[in-house]
Amino acid sequence: MNLRLKILLFSFVLATPLFAQIDDEIIVQEDSGVTEVFDLPEGMTISEEELMNDYTNKSNLTEGTTSSSIRELSASDQVIVDRLSRIPTTIEMPLNNITRAFIDKYSNNMRSSVAVMLGASNFYMPIFEEALERYGLPLELKYLPVIESALRPSATSRAGAAGLWQFMVATGKRFGLEINTLVDERRDPLKSSEAAAHYLSVLYDQFGDWGLAIAAYNCGETNVQKALIRAGGEGKDYWQVYNYLPRETRGYVPAFIAANYIMTYYCEHGINPLQASLPAASDTIVLMKELTFNQIASVSGVTVDELRSLNPQYRRDIVPINYAVRMPMSGIESFVQNEDSIYAGTMAFNEAPTRRLVTEDIEEASTKVEVQRSSYSSSYSRKSSSKSSKRSKKSKKGSESVTVKKGDTLSSIARRSGMTVNQLKKKNGISGSTIKPGQKIKVK
Repeated sequence: MNLRLKILLFSFVLATPLFAQIDDEIIVQEDSGVTEVFDLPEGMTISEEELMNDYTNKSNLTEGTTSSSIRELSASDQVIVDRLSRIPTTIEMPLNNITRAFIDKYSNNMRSSVAVMLGASNFYMPIFEEALERYGLPLELKYLPVIESALRPSATSRAGAAGLWQFMVATGKRFGLEINTLVDERRDPLKSSEAAAHYLSVLYDQFGDWGLAIAAYNCGETNVQKALIRAGGEGKDYWQVYNYLPRETRGYVPAFIAANYIMTYYCEHGINPLQASLPAASDTIVLMKELTFNQIASVSGVTVDELRSLNPQYRRDIVPINYAVRMPMSGIESFVQNEDSIYAGTMAFNEAPTRRLVTEDIEEASTKVEVQRSSYSSSYSRKSSSKSSKRSKKSKKGSESVTVKKGDTLSSIARRSGMTVNQLKKKNGISGSTIKPGQKIKVK
């Protein structure tokens, strides 16, 4: 049976429901009289006001210049079936009474929130697509963060899941995300997207069905495996084990289908995306001492709110030693100019560090240095930089030189050599901040 036929069958076998909506639930009543209550995923409970309080959204999204007179609040089942069938994907997206309720939730009650998410998607979708592409996964999975977090890196659920992809602590660590008192890489868009793509590939390899894999992303492999056993064993798909899944998960795959629908066919419902402006180009610099956001802001001209937006992985506004902080390019130039004074402790700050790292928080921090360099391109994409190499040995006889390698910066070379960027620039007569692979740099 082909996919299109299966979609049509799902549309007409089930009766058209009556449904009610409250803040965090959808109640579906079928013609048979059976009533079912669905918990909304976290991303569907966030208001437009909350979304626009996000610094990136507030700073870069504005009302669109065009408006639509279309306001299609309710399309027919046949129309929605046809639209779903035209989404180019290997993931089955059937229309049934439950899926329809979630589509209507987005197209009616959540119109303003959808407009914000469509604008914010310009910042994050390229990151999601690159991660999914690396693992050979369907790109439609990029809409999972829509239902998980409404595209907010700072989102935290009642259960303690965090970030765009809403990782729990144990799952985040399982897939390589660092989580401790000061650092939470679940909130890092690049690293969490890589971890999510890895996790989804593992789930699909385990279950062989995207509906089950997506369900397991929500409730865990164990719960889906239990549902399969209760439904009669392996070889079942999501809808065949549906009644044996946890309550929230029964609505999770329909919500995912609805997110794909509304993010694709928003125009047909007269939803106008917010206009997204290009964020300022940014880069990272590795700190030779632990600094607070207030200290960095005092010498870089970058606001604390902007630092929080660019570095959501730092939980307490503190960047540990040997960790990278992202700033606009202008902020990095100002920081570098004052670097000697900052690390010498001679510069006055708005606020001194309020605490030091405890031993368990910085275990192996002296040897772990990961630098991410990226800037937004015209399509808002980002690229990660390579890891730093070990510190260069000092010459016993005066100065020695190092050869610049691909990915090296003045900051990384200075750190490896036990120098500041200003010292390095003075020693080599460098006025700007640009160096090229193959260039010889004198170090002490």
